[in-house]
Amino acid sequence: MSYYDKPTYRQLKGCSVVVQHDNVDKALRKFKKKILESGLLNELREREFYEKPTTERKRKKNQAQRRWQKKLADQQLPKKLY
Repeated sequence: MSYYDKPTYRQLKGCSVVVQHDNVDKALRKFKKKILESGLLNELREREFYEKPTTERKRKKNQAQRRWQKKLADQQLPKKLY
């Protein structure tokens, strides 16, 4: 592979975005979307402080109950229609 066949930017590990035509705002939006989809931000928030295993179990159980209640509420008809 010759020097001219190589791409103009380096391949970086992890989440990276290439800024094209000095459009930093667009690149920042793309970067934020990549970080959000990869789940890095949520993992970072979880690891910021130590959470005891019992507290973690309780939190996850409460989240599951809320999801279940929300799912049931979405399946019911509105009060004024029945």
